[in-house]
Amino acid sequence: MFQKSQILVTATMIRVWPVVLMVLFNGVSSTEVVLDNSTIPASVNIGLLYSFNTSVGRIVKVAVEAAVEDVNSDPSILGKTKLKVSLQEDSKYRGFLSIAEALQLMATQTVAIIGPQTSTTAHVISHIANELQVPLLSFSATDPTLSSLQFPFFIRTAFSDKFQMTAIADLVNYFGWREVIAVYGDDDHGRNGMGTLGDKLAERRCKISFKAPMTPEATSEEITDVLVQVALAESRVIVLHTSTAWGPKVLRVAKSLGMMENGYVWIATNFLTTRLDIDSPLSQDATDDIQGVITLRMYIPDSKIKRWFVSKWKNLTVGKTVNGSLGLSTYGIFAYDTVYVLAHALDTFFKQGNQISFSHDPKLFALRGDNMHLDAVKIFNEGKLLRKSIYEVNMTGVSGHFKYTSDGNLVNPAYEVINVIGTGTRRIGYWSNYSGLSVIPPEELYSKPPNRSSANQKLLTVLWPGGTVQRPRGWVFPNNGRMLKIGVPGRVSYREFVSHVQGTDMYKGFCIDVFLSAVNLLSYAVPYKFISYGDGQSNPSNTELVRLITAGVFDAAVGDITITTERTKMADFTQPYIESGLVVVASVKKTDSNAWAFLTPFTPMMWTVTAIFFLLVGAVVWILEHRLNDDFRGPPKKQMVTILWFSFSTMFFAHRENTVSTLGRFVLLIWLFVVLIINSSYTASLTSILTVQQLSSPIKGIESLTNSKEPIGYLQGSFTRTYLIEEIGIDESRLVPMKTPQETTKALEKGPQKGGIAAYVDERAYIELFLSSRCDFSIVGQEFTRNGWGFAFPRDSPLAVDLSTAILELAENGDLQRIHDKWLLRSACLSQGAKLEVDRLNLKSFWGLYLVCGLACVLALLIYLFQTMRQYYKHGPEELEPPSGQGSSSSRLRTFLSFVDEKEDIVKSRSKRRHIERIPYRITSEVGSSITSNKGYSQSSSNRIDPPNEV
Repeated sequence: MFQKSQILVTATMIRVWPVVLMVLFNGVSSTEVVLDNSTIPASVNIGLLYSFNTSVGRIVKVAVEAAVEDVNSDPSILGKTKLKVSLQEDSKYRGFLSIAEALQLMATQTVAIIGPQTSTTAHVISHIANELQVPLLSFSATDPTLSSLQFPFFIRTAFSDKFQMTAIADLVNYFGWREVIAVYGDDDHGRNGMGTLGDKLAERRCKISFKAPMTPEATSEEITDVLVQVALAESRVIVLHTSTAWGPKVLRVAKSLGMMENGYVWIATNFLTTRLDIDSPLSQDATDDIQGVITLRMYIPDSKIKRWFVSKWKNLTVGKTVNGSLGLSTYGIFAYDTVYVLAHALDTFFKQGNQISFSHDPKLFALRGDNMHLDAVKIFNEGKLLRKSIYEVNMTGVSGHFKYTSDGNLVNPAYEVINVIGTGTRRIGYWSNYSGLSVIPPEELYSKPPNRSSANQKLLTVLWPGGTVQRPRGWVFPNNGRMLKIGVPGRVSYREFVSHVQGTDMYKGFCIDVFLSAVNLLSYAVPYKFISYGDGQSNPSNTELVRLITAGVFDAAVGDITITTERTKMADFTQPYIESGLVVVASVKKTDSNAWAFLTPFTPMMWTVTAIFFLLVGAVVWILEHRLNDDFRGPPKKQMVTILWFSFSTMFFAHRENTVSTLGRFVLLIWLFVVLIINSSYTASLTSILTVQQLSSPIKGIESLTNSKEPIGYLQGSFTRTYLIEEIGIDESRLVPMKTPQETTKALEKGPQKGGIAAYVDERAYIELFLSSRCDFSIVGQEFTRNGWGFAFPRDSPLAVDLSTAILELAENGDLQRIHDKWLLRSACLSQGAKLEVDRLNLKSFWGLYLVCGLACVLALLIYLFQTMRQYYKHGPEELEPPSGQGSSSSRLRTFLSFVDEKEDIVKSRSKRRHIERIPYRITSEVGSSITSNKGYSQSSSNRIDPPNEV
């Protein structure tokens, strides 16, 4: 009946298709058919839907049969219940025939089906499984879109391709590539896998730059046509995602096209490791086409049960092939574990008191007697309970710990990263969803906190196609002969940065030299041509130049292009090769020191407070020392002078009065420390005032410009205008565009009163050139932005990354500074001679001090002369008249000088007398009389030494 039904399926396809659709959308009937009256049946039917004529199918068949035999011989699982497996050949493993074959398998009242082999078939059969509530367990249909939400009865017993694509995205990001080419089979498996890869790459700021789909049965000629297009593309990182049978053919054609040489990167999904495991040991011919390819293999931890199964596998497969045995792939291991998972689920199912029962669908039952025998297809009533038991399985199998997460995926998905070398393979690391790339087995990392940092991602050395260990760049210029069109701003000012060489198609300047030097450091040739942008009459807008890159007019932009937020949204920039922020330039006047500059260090309040403290400290010390210290005693006039002299002499630490009291010394010590600080600060401030050239301007910076209403100049075509309006808030009517430095100079010299500008705002790189020959202007305030210049490229351009590395190398080896000095180093306004003139002090800064000192001298002499003349006239000229005959002028002068000397002797005598007053009166009187008699003075009342008064 089986063969007859299969023939009828092929002959009456159109007639049966509506019936199949009816099966998909019919409900469950209440009519039940119970297999056995007992709670636990003697046997349970399961189905295996696979293509057994393929190498994977042969392995799966051996593994499933071995697992069924082991389960049936193990009384601890299912007790006396035996598993019976029905094999159904999935000859085409896709399309309508797969549906018919699945229906035939379900007609045998199976409680679960293992299979199908491909994701394409699984998409179709999963609809039938949903309607008949029969769990569909597959380990090879890894399409990520076969989710448990859409297909609740599809149960994946291996790792989803979602994790495999995540591993590939991590590999691409680890090696620093940004674009890949996807070569895949144009079916559900290939398209959905590449869709997931695109999402995972986007999360890492990478992308699929070119997709190359092929039909699953593509011929060598069709494969060649597709790979030729791949070879003409820019990226050299190729991800191959296809079936086990078709993938090696693609790699063989790529080898013949020279796409397995230096510069190429091939990353194959786990189809390749499956093929390599099955064909193990490998021959030289089998690996010649895939040298240097990186591929993935589902990771199965090493364990005792795994080693037991590997040794058993050799006995199971002896004589199965011409070579003698089948190599064990991960599909064989997961097929074996799938049977055990189903057995454990059924065991739990029966222990919970559940029965196996099927019911007819009314509409299908109405077709009984039809040649298709669709009335034999029944609904598994307890299918949801069995599905629940499957998801609750928690066991240790050959593949390791087998358990499901809440989203229907297996726990701890991991892959081995394999590199094909010689006639074998080399494991260069692992990938796990827990910790990413690592050279340590994943099970050793599960006990540690997850660490996905870039520093923790590691792999061993890779041998790439072409036999090199150097990481391929991952991209080249497309092989279509097209040169890069590089836009260059046609400047009319500051041509030291960018300028066109008249009569040629060449450009020169600082920016051009930096670009050419960086390109020369690249390990590959860059075909390019410069194209001028602008009308030649005014500076073009660099923002518009960058926008033309996104429009495809230019492939890049080279010049004095500032990296701004707006521009980075349109293009990628290289590493800045010069720092340049906005500054304010205004007219300044030199402020030279004047004759009274020595008063400037202190404010009037500071001078006043300092003078008060000098007097206050002198008075305090006098009070503390008066009763104990003879230096602070004497007549009131003398004591006042002592206070003043002591106070101000401490400024120079020249006081001669000693302090004897503890409190007086304490106050003096603190005061001398204060005087030291005051003197040092005064000296430093005065030195700065006298030696540093002072510049003054009414504009103090961007803040004062914002608060004023005066016009402001800016460089035409720069981003300064937009920044001042949008970020600073300056009214647009105040902004005046400037084309050339000469125009800016005239506007600043005029000033706002004469129709000019109050200040000029521009980037520091321009301003340094502007001020190199214009000493009447200066930068005022602080730099209020932090920008840099870079070269612009399309988004995600790898050339931007390579040139950034080259620019950093230029900076490290000093070439960038030499280019800067060549174009931008100019003699400053202040030459060395001018600087020396500033440091050299002039008389005009000190004549005020000399004037004060001279006036003090003159005043002292005048007072002295006044006092002397007063004494002279007090005693009368008759006392000093010379003898007769000596009335000449010289005689009178000698008489006057002798009078002065006599007065000085009197002063000295009185000074001595004050000293003697300290001796007891009796002794003092005798000494005083003796001195008086020796001097010849009369004992007049005016010259008598009186006893000292009590103080």
